[in-house]
Amino acid sequence: QVELMESGGGSVRNGESLLLSCIVSGYTSTTPCVGWFRQAPGKEREGIATIDDQGQVTYAASVRGRFTASLDYAKNTRYLQMSSLKPEDAAMYYCAAATRSCSWTRLVPAEFNYWGQGTQVTVSS
Repeated sequence: QVELMESGGGSVRNGESLLLSCIVSGYTSTTPCVGWFRQAPGKEREGIATIDDQGQVTYAASVRGRFTASLDYAKNTRYLQMSSLKPEDAAMYYCAAATRSCSWTRLVPAEFNYWGQGTQVTVSS
């Protein structure tokens, strides 16, 4: 059973930065494809990025150039560095794991099998 735990959320001002972490545990053989998602009140859950076990990242257009995903393989941790935050970035942020490789996984919630509990990000103008 793959388990994920996010941390690092908080309240920041417009233009500031925040670093989210996601500890992934419980996988036995194949390192899962990990995705970052967010969901604002009243909106659908949105995919932000996927990162594979080689550190190769795919970004959604909405965050490309401002957000950077990375991993620390030794710590089983994925990171999401968020820069130049805007009020519209405010949401609950989740990391999730898919059982297939990132090459075969679309950045949509339905293709991810395991989810963390989320961490809240608030951005004030």
